[in-house]
Amino acid sequence: MENLNDLLLPFIGNLHQHITLLANYSNIKDPDILEQMRLGWNHFVTTGQVWALFIGVVVGYLFKSLSSFG
Repeated sequence: MENLNDLLLPFIGNLHQHITLLANYSNIKDPDILEQMRLGWNHFVTTGQVWALFIGVVVGYLFKSLSSFG
């Protein structure tokens, strides 16, 4: 059993430190998620990226339809 511990120790030895780093929520400056989503969507629309997405979906669908055999 010592061999198994020696084998797994490098992988799980500092696991609690990695989990703590992933769950460090002390640096959140603006917790209003819905407002951030609204601002992101408004920026997406005002910069015209929504039209690029729409055109890309339509052109992609046409390409898929024209290139399929069946």
